[in-house]
Order: sequence, then structure tokens, then C-alpha cells
Amino acid sequence: SRLAMSHTHPNGLRVVLLGPPGSGKGTQAPMLKRDCHVCHLATGDMLRAAVKAGTPLGLEADAVMKRGELVSDDLVVNIIRENLSNQECQNGFVLDGFPRTVPQAQKLDEMLAADGKKLDRALEFAVDDETVVGRIAGRWVHPASGRSYHVLFAPPKVAGVDDETGEPLIQRDDDKETTVRKRLSTYRAQTAPVLGYYQSKGILSSINALQS
Repeated sequence: SRLAMSHTHPNGLRVVLLGPPGSGKGTQAPMLKRDCHVCHLATGDMLRAAVKAGTPLGLEADAVMKRGELVSDDLVVNIIRENLSNQECQNGFVLDGFPRTVPQAQKLDEMLAADGKKLDRALEFAVDDETVVGRIAGRWVHPASGRSYHVLFAPPKVAGVDDETGEPLIQRDDDKETTVRKRLSTYRAQTAPVLGYYQSKGILSSINALQS
């Protein structure tokens, strides 16, 4: 991938992806996985998989979430460690959704150091808030079929209705502009220091994520 190193690092490639929701991380991660022969670890997916599989860590995470609490950094790092033992992660990983705070970044470094490894690169998907709002807040879906539309990039034939059934489209709560702006402000407040942390280590690269 043009976003990654041109060849697989001899000792494996370990990369974290940083960027706000709607910056394109989820689109690029599978390409990095394919091109660099590493595994893609998305923290949300890993948590759900651990809960579904009923692993000890999954049961612990499930109990925390059922109480309406946030899963601790240590628990997330342990789930990441558990996933890194999978065969497909032997050449390294692309980590998406973690770390979001400097303490999380430090815990990740400590976990890797305990195994004699370190992070090779932190890739920031740089994009301005208005672009993200335009990308996410323009999404509308047909709930019955799951068909999705975008007012700018893939509009329905008739505004507000599904092409095939003529039924009304809805906007998910997560896609509403007020929600998107709230998520963005949380991301900026929490994650800006993480960029500085990786910059001080000399492993931060910034990618222009403005291209749709």
C-alpha cells in the first residue's frame, strides 16, 4: 500500500492508525493488512468477539459493559495481547481504534516491550472537521434492507426515499450532525496528545485523508 512501507519489515510491521471517525481508517486498514501480510486488529471487533466467544477476558469485559461502564485500558491491552498470539499476527499488526489517550499508548508500548517488540509507525489520517461532518452526516439508510445513500456521493433518485421500495429513509443517531460534532470534539481533546507522544518518538506519519 502507498500508505505503508514498500516492503514488510524483516521483524514484522507494527502500526497504529489514528484519525477521527470518517477519516478513512476502516477503508485503508484492510489494504495495509493485505499488502503487508499482517493482521488487522479493530478494538471494537475484538471486544465483541471476546464477549461472543466467552473467553475469560470477554466475560470480564461483558460484565463491565453491562454495568454501563467503560472497559479499562488494561483489559483492552490484554485482549490485544491475546489476539497478537494468533498465527496471522506473526508478521505484525495494524491496530485501529486504540490507543485514544496517552496512558493507553504507554500501556501498549509496555506490552510490546515485554515481548521484545516496539511500534514501527503511527499513521495519522489528517482531515478537517467539516469534511468529516459532510461525509458522515450525509448518510441515510433504508432500515428494512440496509441500503445506504449519501446526499452528495450516492443520493437516492428521489430525496428522502429508497430507490427500490419508495419507503422513507432514516438517519442513524450516530450519523446526525450534532452527534458527529460531539464525537469529533472528544477525539480532538483526547487524541491530540497521542499524536504528540508518537511525534516525540519519531514514528508519526501524517496522511492527507481529504481525498474521498
